[in-house]
Amino acid sequence: MISPRALARAVLRESGLASLSSTGRDAVLVITARSCRMFAYGASSLILALFFAELGFSDSRIGLFMTLTLLGDVVLSLLLTLVADRVGRRRTLMAGSVLMIVSGSVFALCEDFWVLLGAAVVGVISATGGDFGPFRAIEESIVSELTTPGTRADVLVWYVTLASLGSSVGTEMSGRIIEGLRARDGWTLVDAYHGCFWLYAVMGVVNMGCAAMLSSKCELRSLQVAEQSEREPLLRGPGANDQEEEPKPRSSWVAQISRETLGIMVVLWFLLMVDSLADGMANMSLTTYYIDQKFHLPKSTLGDIVSTSYFLAALSNIFSGPLARYIGLVNTMVFTHIPSSAAVLLFPLANTVPLTVALLLLRVGLNNMDQAPRAALIAAVVRPEERTAVMGITGMLRTLASTTGPTIMVFLAGSSRFWVAFVVAGALRLAYDVGLFAMFINIRLHKYETTDESGAEVVDGAEEAAVSRAEP
Repeated sequence: MISPRALARAVLRESGLASLSSTGRDAVLVITARSCRMFAYGASSLILALFFAELGFSDSRIGLFMTLTLLGDVVLSLLLTLVADRVGRRRTLMAGSVLMIVSGSVFALCEDFWVLLGAAVVGVISATGGDFGPFRAIEESIVSELTTPGTRADVLVWYVTLASLGSSVGTEMSGRIIEGLRARDGWTLVDAYHGCFWLYAVMGVVNMGCAAMLSSKCELRSLQVAEQSEREPLLRGPGANDQEEEPKPRSSWVAQISRETLGIMVVLWFLLMVDSLADGMANMSLTTYYIDQKFHLPKSTLGDIVSTSYFLAALSNIFSGPLARYIGLVNTMVFTHIPSSAAVLLFPLANTVPLTVALLLLRVGLNNMDQAPRAALIAAVVRPEERTAVMGITGMLRTLASTTGPTIMVFLAGSSRFWVAFVVAGALRLAYDVGLFAMFINIRLHKYETTDESGAEVVDGAEEAAVSRAEP
């Protein structure tokens, strides 16, 4: 019979909590910062369009705001991630937090459209609830720096899972906060929206505090070694070798990506853009609209269905870490994504509400299980000094591909043949799955990480899991 202590150890190990605990305080701070930030993003995305409508802005202006805000977030994210390793990851996160505080404060105080647009484009405001700012790529690079190949996927799983929960709670709480503020004497609906944006600024303060408490372990190790070697001649005694050394070339402020890394990432970037394009063609807004037009369900019922699917997505993320340990990163990405892709392809064929709901739950519930393994895969195939820039470029390309999806959907399907969009999107997603498996199943992982923290040799992918299970 298994003792309670052994059972507890097994649960901690399989859930990834043991890996998170062994990684240390910095990982907890990064996850806490993102969870609080996603709470703010979820809250703001629910009320942003309503806030503008209440101020009397036209639909065209609201659309312009959403487009330019997304573009500003993408450009800001790319610029900051390209220089983050040289400037300092903690400094870059603090700078992004300041921009988040400024943006939240402007929205809490101002009602002029152009001022709000400027604050959103230059600052950090999430118009869609997604994490398109400068934070995610840097944080994933920090987590990759703090972890070993054996613990990385587990820690990234909790990074993704708790962020999803934060976004869900923020979306749920914002409506209640608005109603509570509106019920106070003398408060209008616009005043309540302003009050909710103060919460956005507070979450920026929390992000800045977490960034300030991060240790130097979060910075790029090779840069730390280089800076230390530059200081060594000043510390040498009189007996040291005084032979004149050749001057070292000044390192670039912009991250450099090697040809070898580009050869790998160009293929992966193309595949990820195909997947993101498909997601944009059949995004959740269009999916709920399709269900509403097909079955005319009550809005409360539709909301319950979507909320349940999001909860399943957050819950399923927990299992991607153990899967990655046992079957490998690529296999986890592919075999959890194929059922979700098939659900998108078959979605128009469902002619009953139960079958439609089942396909939606299957699609959304499994859709995000590849997020943590994907970040771990990128960290495993690129050099440590390239991770931040590569992850930043990855996020930019996926965002741009996703934003073009609705336009292509309208071109293909118009307003009366939405089912075509789901068929094309499902086919593209399956093509991504097959392409990912074919191109990356045999790729060598962790070739730039020869040892883990204990000094043991790193074994790649599923082989590593097999070795760990075979050990007594």
